[in-house]
Amino acid sequence: MKRGLIGVVLASLVGLDVVESAAADFPEVKAQGKLRILSAAPGESYIALTSGGQVVGLEGELLRSFAQLHRLALEIVEVKGWDLLIPALLEGKGDLVAGNLTDTAQRRERVHFTAQVLPTRLVVVTRRPHAIIRTLDEFRRERVGTIRGTSMADAIIAAGVPRSNIDDTLPQDARISARLGSAAFTAAVEEVAVAMLLARADPELQLGMFLGPAGSLAWAVRKEDVQLRQALNDYIGNARRTATWSRLVVKYYGEPALEILRSARGE
Repeated sequence: MKRGLIGVVLASLVGLDVVESAAADFPEVKAQGKLRILSAAPGESYIALTSGGQVVGLEGELLRSFAQLHRLALEIVEVKGWDLLIPALLEGKGDLVAGNLTDTAQRRERVHFTAQVLPTRLVVVTRRPHAIIRTLDEFRRERVGTIRGTSMADAIIAAGVPRSNIDDTLPQDARISARLGSAAFTAAVEEVAVAMLLARADPELQLGMFLGPAGSLAWAVRKEDVQLRQALNDYIGNARRTATWSRLVVKYYGEPALEILRSARGE
């Protein structure tokens, strides 16, 4: 009996709704000779995983090396929206989700995450000659720009910034940091990896205090794909124990990145 049919039978016994898929744990991935990566389409993130059909950036380089180690081709499956990534994985349209994906408790109810690929945390950003924001009292006095309904907007409200100081009318695809220093607002909140990339391209951008708890960017797999997750964890663990990870962080995010990420983790 095929694995997909077994899953349907077992799930039916416990009253679960099941979508039979082309799901494949690591032996099946190896047999098909390719690893299918689900990623938000370019433009959906400041940190795109793909460019011109190729995987790029720190995560892209790690995925290419993992695929080469196991003699697999990489196939990028682009999904037109962050909210569609997990459903696409569960429907068997890909083998894992990657590309600036945060490990959250809500997502863990549906999928399993690998070990941490990169630390993540929200950080307050300003633009010179404005002061760097180092305390909550300073932040609460700023005019803050954000996008309604995002984790950044939630963090700004949780930090106690008065509603009258928040401009959350920006469109979903707005590059918030690019608008800093305008008459509309003087500070914004970004995910730290995004902020480091933007600051590397724009030396006038300044990173200040962190907001909220430290988290992890990681890769998501289906809960039943235990062997694939273990293989990815083994690879990530080996990369983190060598100079590979530090080299890639500096390569893609700049010399200050290692210290910034240590601070983001609370070290």
